[in-house]
Amino acid sequence: MNLTPVEIKAFIPAQDFALSKAFYEAVGFTVGYSDDDLAYMVCGNTSFLLQNGYVKELAENLAMHLLVESVDDWHAHLSEQKLAERFGTQLGALVDQPWAMRDFVFRDPSGVHWTIAQNT
Repeated sequence: MNLTPVEIKAFIPAQDFALSKAFYEAVGFTVGYSDDDLAYMVCGNTSFLLQNGYVKELAENLAMHLLVESVDDWHAHLSEQKLAERFGTQLGALVDQPWAMRDFVFRDPSGVHWTIAQNT
């Protein structure tokens, strides 16, 4: 018997499906597959499923954590993409955390909270 998992994916809600797909493409994800209800979003070896559906309480309480090799490069990239101006979202400053991580936070157009971090 082999109970080894292969991967786990989150379903991310989208209030405006087209806007959210464009947002995540600006973040750096590509659309691996899409139909009217679901988009498979991929970046490197990570992925999630963007769903064309929205529950405010879920979206605003959902938190995603993306561990990267260079958090400074990611922050620079998202700053260059002007996410706040283009999509009406928030992009936080880089912070050195006491738990040996450097990170920053942002929200997607539906209110989903993201932390991008690097181990220090």
